[in-house]
Amino acid sequence: MIRAVIFDLDGTITRPLLDFDAIREEIGFARDAGPILELMEGLPEARRLEIFHILDDHEKRAAEQSTLNPGAREILQWLAERGLPIGIHTRNTRENALIVARLHGLRFDAILDRDDGPVKPDAFGVLELCRRFEVGPGETLVVGDFLHDLLSARSAGAIPVLMRNHKDADAFAQYADFVIDSLDELAGIIENSPR
Repeated sequence: MIRAVIFDLDGTITRPLLDFDAIREEIGFARDAGPILELMEGLPEARRLEIFHILDDHEKRAAEQSTLNPGAREILQWLAERGLPIGIHTRNTRENALIVARLHGLRFDAILDRDDGPVKPDAFGVLELCRRFEVGPGETLVVGDFLHDLLSARSAGAIPVLMRNHKDADAFAQYADFVIDSLDELAGIIENSPR
């Protein structure tokens, strides 16, 4: 039985808007150098602050200009009507998640961001949200559009769901228990889950 749903923010609740290749280039990394937060590890503090400032500018602008993915509003309302807790687990900031919530009139029961502990793909965020919601990971769907989302779900023992809208989605699908094209497909997954 599914008792909670945890969503990624960018590219999952909202349509993909962040161009991480361009952000890496602006920062001074190769376009395909890898995840920005990990690239910052071990850099001098002044350089890390400079990178955070650039990343923050892009992320805040994306939040302010965000549009919802198809089915996002409807599935969040459907979950709320059934009393299922809704978590946001993002490598972005809490402030930007709240901007998205205010802009689109959404309600999240809890938000875990990059400052709360180890970031995805670590299991920490999924396990912490499950603890807050008093549900087991095996009773929790984790929905995201990127490999980090699926790996954090897997390592926590939760159920990974791939939202297929990333250019590399086909490569990520092997790590998902379910693959969806629209968020409203989650209702069927939940309704057909063992009771």
